[in-house]
Amino acid sequence: MVQEHRSEYPSLWAAIESIAPKIGCVPQTLHDWVRKHEINTGLRDGVTGEERDRLKALEREVKEHRRANEILKLASAFFAQAELDRRLKS
Repeated sequence: MVQEHRSEYPSLWAAIESIAPKIGCVPQTLHDWVRKHEINTGLRDGVTGEERDRLKALEREVKEHRRANEILKLASAFFAQAELDRRLKS
């Protein structure tokens, strides 16, 4: 809606300030939505919502892998020590 009526106003912010009360939100919220839309459609540089979701998923996956690696390191050290103890007793 903002993009459609943008040409009727002297600036983007003027359009946002006029349209926001009509749709029941504050101008800053509408501005955030417009900015996100511009990023998602390639009109503005930035990380799209899809890319942000992918990054979050990858960060979770990295965290899980790090936790698994830590568990494997501890298990390896435990079994190595158990093997040394077994050899010393023999």
